[in-house]
This record gives sequence, structure tokens and C-alpha cells, in this order.
Amino acid sequence: MPASPSTARAINDRLALRLLQDEGPLTAGQLKELTGLSRPTVADLVERLTASGLVEVVGETGAQRRGPNARVYGIVAGRAQLAALDVRTEGVTVVVSDLLGRVLAEASAPIGDDAGTGPAVEQAVTLVERAVKEAGADRLHTVGIGAPGLIDPASGELRVSSGLPAWHRRLVAAVQERLPEARVSVENETNLAALAEQHAGAARDRDTFVLLWLGHGTGAAVVLDGALRRGASGGTGEIGFLPVPGTGALPSARDCEGGFHSLAGSAAIVELAGECGVPAARGRAVAEPGAAAGEPDAAALVRWAVAAVGEGGGGPEAEAPQAADLAGSQVAVRFLDVLADRVAIGVASVVAVLDPGCVVLGGEVGQAGGEALAARVAERLRRMAPLPTEVRPGILGGGAVLHGALLTARQSAQGELFGATPEAR
Repeated sequence: MPASPSTARAINDRLALRLLQDEGPLTAGQLKELTGLSRPTVADLVERLTASGLVEVVGETGAQRRGPNARVYGIVAGRAQLAALDVRTEGVTVVVSDLLGRVLAEASAPIGDDAGTGPAVEQAVTLVERAVKEAGADRLHTVGIGAPGLIDPASGELRVSSGLPAWHRRLVAAVQERLPEARVSVENETNLAALAEQHAGAARDRDTFVLLWLGHGTGAAVVLDGALRRGASGGTGEIGFLPVPGTGALPSARDCEGGFHSLAGSAAIVELAGECGVPAARGRAVAEPGAAAGEPDAAALVRWAVAAVGEGGGGPEAEAPQAADLAGSQVAVRFLDVLADRVAIGVASVVAVLDPGCVVLGGEVGQAGGEALAARVAERLRRMAPLPTEVRPGILGGGAVLHGALLTARQSAQGELFGATPEAR
């Protein structure tokens, strides 16, 4: 059944806007080529989108002959301002951007365990308001929040979870109350990290993969055939509760101690480093090039081990290492090997059930481990599972959550605004 003229115009408008979003500024001639539409149709849609305030002239191609085709059109970035929040057990980070994702302001603040629910919520919301003011934004169109824990698939709300601060759940409602004109949504942090790694990180070429989050805690995000899978109760990927050998206990319905978390969570990695002979000071000493400010101790220890292995290795012509360096390298190798043994247990479990073909080691620890850790896990996986699976280190690390929250906020805002052209109303 053929579309009506108004429906066809709305479809063409959204197609042009999507191209301008993905490709950047384009001339009318380039839009004609990419859309396959006629020159008059492109001229009409450009005029409509300009009148609606979604598109503007951002420059000229520099062609000798001036004319409509020489003008370069782009999305009006200031049409909407967005915010993204990364909510952790120990603090909050917020970034404010325009409609194209360009960062206008960012801020972070630690929130102590003894802050109390009310003061903690007020501190977090005040941080958001300060960032909005610094960005010069009159109001926010959309706010995306990434937080640990389960998101109720029916209500979209953060569910009560043991082990997480009470202020996490209160924060979402408080942000909505203080920013009543904004659309506020919350998503599990690991799911957002997976979306970010797929958009701009290690999984850009994959529409089916699993991201294993290795940071303060553990988690997994499942993307199958291009779709993020959340499960019936929003709990897909709660791999910290996976019963595994070597923990001496079993997890309970309200506590993941004794599960995979007890093998690969941050505290477990720090304890493992001590057992392997890594000096405790090594973790903080790795505020060397490449170390992230405020990264977990576990990530700092892994980063040191990777660097130590590199320093202790080398080809036949490499300079002979000093005794202390060689000892450090041997400790680092042992630490990385045992850590890979542990991580491989979780990866093998995921692979046996889902056969994703690719597992990304995300979070601060996954990024710090890099190819050294990923290669070790892949080697063990080949012995444990018959299904061919790539193991890749995450590129975005802990910053993936904020990236993913901003990405979802942009997609939500653009979806609404791009459907609000005059012909689509």
C-alpha cells in the first residue's frame, strides 16, 4: 500500500536527519546521492528541516560556483542539551552534552559510605545542577543514568538490591523531581558499557557478543543479533552469582559472595595479587603513564603486572634484565596466569550457554589487562570450550558506562526530535 505524501515526506526527513547524524554535515547534492531522492525532493526536505530548527547551514564546500548545492547542512547541535550519569557505589560522574554528543561540561564527586541517603542524594543532584549551569544549558531534554543493579523491565526503575547504597534508588526520582522537563531513564551499567563498546570500542564489528565487566564488581551484558537482552526480570548477565569452584561457598539469593564475584571482583583480585607476591604498594605505584585517575586498586595491580611482563620479556637481542626486574616479571606472570584461570571460568560458562563468538573483557580491569590478559583467557578457553570464541580487551574501560549513558540519551532525544518535523506531527 503506497504511503501518503505526508508520510513519505516524514520518512524522507528522518532518513536525511539520520544521514546527517551518522555522516556529519552534507551538501544537498550529497544527500541526493545518499538517499536516492530527486533534487527537488531533497531541496524541499532541506527547507522543511531548516524551518523546523533541526538543520542549519554550517558552511560551504568551497566550490567555484555558489549555489544551493555548495551549502553544507548539519544538525543544529544546540537544539537540545543532554546529561549522562555514571552512578557507582563510591560516587557519581556527570557529563552534559549537546544533541550531537559534544561535551559541554563534566564533573564528578565521591560519596562516602557514611554520607546517609538524604545527603548523598542531595550531593549527587547538586552535582548535576552545577554541571548543567556550567554548560550554559537552559534545560535538559534527556538524562541517561547508568547504575549497578537490576532494572525492572516493566517499570524501568532501579530495583532494591542488597549490597548497593540506598541512595542509588532514590537518586533517579530526585533527578526527575529537580529536572521536571527532562526525560530520565536508568539502565544497568554493564549493559551501557556493552552498547558503548559496540558503538565506539572493541565490539564495533559485532552484532552478537558478550561483555564481561571486570571492575569493582563483575557482570555481563548480552547482545544477540544486534539487540541488548535484559531477561524476564532484568537480570540477564548477573554473573557474579554464578556458582563456581574454588570459592568455598555458594552464593545466596541476596549475596553473591561465593559466586564468580568472589573469584574476579576487585577485592578478590587484590587478595590474589598479595597471594602471588605482588607488593601491595605496586597498585598505587602504577600511577604511571596509562594509569587512570581513581581507578580501582585491582586495575592498578593488573596494569603493573602487564607492564612488568613487558619489561621482563623481549627478543633474543633484548638487554638482560636486572635480578629485581626478573623477579618482578615472574611474579607478574604468575599473577596474570592465575587471574586468567579465574576469568576463564566465567567466560567458559557464558560461551557454553550463549555461543556469542566474541567476549569483550570490559571495565577497568579488562582495559588494564589489555591483550596480555585477553590472550591468556582465550588460550584457556580453547581448552575448556569447543565453540570458537574471540576474547578481546575492552577499549573504553570504566568510561564505557558514561559513554553508553550519553549514547542512549542522544538516541532517545534524537528519536523524539527527528520525529517531530512539521510533516510528522
